[in-house]
Amino acid sequence: MIDTRVPTRVPVLVVGGGTVGLAAALFLGRHGVPALVVERQPGPMQHPRALGVNERTMELFREAGLEEAVRAASVRPRTAVWKDSVPTLAESAFPPVGGHLDFRNPALAAVTPVEVVGNCPQDRIDALLLPAARAAGATVRYDAAVTSVESRSDGAVARFADGSTVHADFVVAADGASSTVRRGLDIAVEGPGVLGVPKMNIVFRADLYGRFGSVPFMTDITAPGAWAVLITVDAAERWMLHVDFDPEAGQGPEDFTDERCAELVRAAIGDPAVDVEVLSAAPWRLTARVAERFREGRVFLAGDAAHTIPPLGAFGMNTGIADAHNLAWKLAQVLHGGAAEALLDTYHTERHPVAAFTLRQAMLRLRHPALHWNPFAGAQRQEAGVANTPVVHLGYRYDSAAVVDGGAELPSTEDVAACLDGTPGSRLPHHWVTRAGERISTLDLATARWTLLAGPDGGDWCDAAAEQAEAAGLDLAVHRIGDAGAQTQDPTADWTRVAGTGPAGALLARPDGFVAWRAQDAVPDPGRTLSTVLSTLLGRPDLEGSRGAQ
Repeated sequence: MIDTRVPTRVPVLVVGGGTVGLAAALFLGRHGVPALVVERQPGPMQHPRALGVNERTMELFREAGLEEAVRAASVRPRTAVWKDSVPTLAESAFPPVGGHLDFRNPALAAVTPVEVVGNCPQDRIDALLLPAARAAGATVRYDAAVTSVESRSDGAVARFADGSTVHADFVVAADGASSTVRRGLDIAVEGPGVLGVPKMNIVFRADLYGRFGSVPFMTDITAPGAWAVLITVDAAERWMLHVDFDPEAGQGPEDFTDERCAELVRAAIGDPAVDVEVLSAAPWRLTARVAERFREGRVFLAGDAAHTIPPLGAFGMNTGIADAHNLAWKLAQVLHGGAAEALLDTYHTERHPVAAFTLRQAMLRLRHPALHWNPFAGAQRQEAGVANTPVVHLGYRYDSAAVVDGGAELPSTEDVAACLDGTPGSRLPHHWVTRAGERISTLDLATARWTLLAGPDGGDWCDAAAEQAEAAGLDLAVHRIGDAGAQTQDPTADWTRVAGTGPAGALLARPDGFVAWRAQDAVPDPGRTLSTVLSTLLGRPDLEGSRGAQ
């Protein structure tokens, strides 16, 4: 199972080599922590499960240097029709192909530097994450089944099916909705649970565009005996068909042979002569639940192991990747000695409310799907309690010990820009600036490290931050934005408005790009103020009262 090249003692063991596990390893590696990733499957998953990548995930891929690769791997469906309900494809008339769906939301251009141009099948994402994680220092092993994980005061011990063990300082359990690690630690789950009957996701290859000329991105098939949902995977020849099956009627996953799957595909298409190549099939259940706690000693739950979210809205995988990003920098700070272990408690404090909020939003979308698709249904969304999708993706806030004077309450569930106003606990505001003649986002200034961004008159904050970073042994970048002599220029002179500070104010961004603290203006002793802030954020009393700049 684990060969001699794999160490038996590692700083972080990631259980689960899917998208979230690989993302965790990549983010940890970017913080200087080499992770060991173990996956029970014999190799990378070839079955495309999730398809949707949101703006926050693209921001994280941008930070990791994968934005362009993911954009290149993304798929723009070849029709302007989003969804329709038809008896079978053959019994329907679709409008002719009129270009590709445009996934870009112009309203988001003011709040993020990235664009989501289409869907990216999960198998393509994994194919990008795997070499990136390895290049960042991760070791990834397949055919390595973990049977149990024990959390101890000085670390954790993972046992494998072949009898071997690995000792780790910390474990990230990203081993899916039926997580062996979560169940072994007896962590309960909350929420509605399993919804409806089991489904089989059949991935197949067929020339449906050549047969019909145009096929919607997503199509409900409603004919008796052929109910299904058809979704394009690559806008060319790969498709997935979701069909129900009933275990109480004696049906099971083993009944879905390639021949049976091909029959179901042809029945949904309505053409028995169409050439169908079945590529894979995987059972799944519509499930809605969140783990009671995301931390058990030295073990942390992430992704589907922590929360299982219904698919409408494409929230599940994206929430899991954000879990990994939130946890990685905290583990690195503790492992490198920059923060007390209490910082790790903020992983649950921050991510559990986000998962619960996202789950509620997904459930509301099951009852009101039109409110998800319609960008002009703001009033109806507010009445139904449905948050606008960009707010779910980008607008959430953290309220924990890793934020000073923060608050989780959102100023708006409809206007994402109102949520990204520089308030501590929110994601750092995006603003275009120039540095060394290059146009970059403020998010690009604050990547994978503590970052202080001051206004044009915030020189005292910058001096104090540099001194405090040296005293604390902290990797902290300092940027003074908009001053005539500063390296970072503000062509629109609008940074202070976007950040919610005065010209002499500043804000401190965490290594995950969330605002940890903000000062509206200058103070008499910025060094003492920053030492108090850093002491609070890092749980380090030794920093309290260090005077720094006067």
